[in-house]
Amino acid sequence: MATVTESFSVDELADINATLAEATPDEILRWGVERFGSRLTMATAFGPEGCILIHMLSQVGPKVRIFNLDTGYQFAETLELRDRLADRYGIEVEMVRAEKSTAEYEREHGGPVYTSNSDQCCYDRKIVPLRRALVGYEAWITAIRADQSADRAYSKIIGWDSKFSLVKINPLLKWTRRDVWAFIVANKIPYNPLHDVGYPSVGCFPCTKAVGAGQDERAGRWAGQAKTECGLHSLDSSQL
Repeated sequence: MATVTESFSVDELADINATLAEATPDEILRWGVERFGSRLTMATAFGPEGCILIHMLSQVGPKVRIFNLDTGYQFAETLELRDRLADRYGIEVEMVRAEKSTAEYEREHGGPVYTSNSDQCCYDRKIVPLRRALVGYEAWITAIRADQSADRAYSKIIGWDSKFSLVKINPLLKWTRRDVWAFIVANKIPYNPLHDVGYPSVGCFPCTKAVGAGQDERAGRWAGQAKTECGLHSLDSSQL
């Protein structure tokens, strides 16, 4: 039997996805908590979906380690949201940073790398720190939705992440943007105020722009570039 990890075979992953096909996000999270325990972690960029998962984990898995990839270029509003979530749920999100500060990094490269090579900047300040943050874990939770991008549409609720070599759990995969905001409003979940002023998706401030009415929610990410992903959730990070 083909094995994708020490924990699962290909057939077992298929069976798990079939079992969880109609499960609610909190049921999927509970499955992950029960299956992996202290070997489960979650990455969040403090988007609305991530805030929902923090809300749910506060109920089904409050001891799960949650971290943010702090590139050094995040909006002040994003960092303030971390504090508001901690006040609401008692969960301190760990900040995982690159080994070099933004000043050191820019000095080394003769200026901001995001202006000349955004892929390299994302790799150095997100992918490399993420690899370090995932060491010792068997599974990670993400807040992606299938309708956000073509790459994400290929993801599974429970998949094998070949890029980072661990199980990838996507509890909100089948939700829509409407589902997300209905849940946030109904549960009064803290969220980034930038969402109220034209920023449906928030990344690093140099590469995130406000979008116009009717534009795709990720149109403001790396605006003016063909780039739509930082690399964390591109096709080769999920089992198809």
